[in-house]
Amino acid sequence: MKQPPVSMALEKLGMPHSVFWHKHPVTSFEQAASERGQRASQVVRSILFRIAEDEFIMVLVAGPTQISWKVLRKYLGRSRISMATEDEVFTVTGYHVGTVAPFGLPNQLKVLIDASVMEEYEVSIGSGMPGTAIILKSADLRYALKDAEVVSLTETVS
Repeated sequence: MKQPPVSMALEKLGMPHSVFWHKHPVTSFEQAASERGQRASQVVRSILFRIAEDEFIMVLVAGPTQISWKVLRKYLGRSRISMATEDEVFTVTGYHVGTVAPFGLPNQLKVLIDASVMEEYEVSIGSGMPGTAIILKSADLRYALKDAEVVSLTETVS
């Protein structure tokens, strides 16, 4: 089987990880977590946002955690942001939706890591290929993304 591009990028960085090969098409992060022997909160979603004309940012968030648009806009100092379209995701990352990760990208991209990701010891991320995932320690993910900021992008309800 072909080595996923994210795995190759992590090898170049010297980051320990493993590749998980799904036996069936993945249709949800809950299914992905179950097949990987993980909780949904261990599946990291890489979401691309358009923050200006031809300017994008990637946000990593743990499984079911929802990013607060209000908090993200405030953090970025932007009044308008939107999720990237499928075409924009492919153009900016080189990966299709559902396989995106912050490694092996064609261009440098600012990455924010929601604090929810760091609550887990081990996480899984996209591999750049359908039907596969990369499993690694959250501390290694953080170390490999030296320039990324860890921030809380969820809204606290009081």
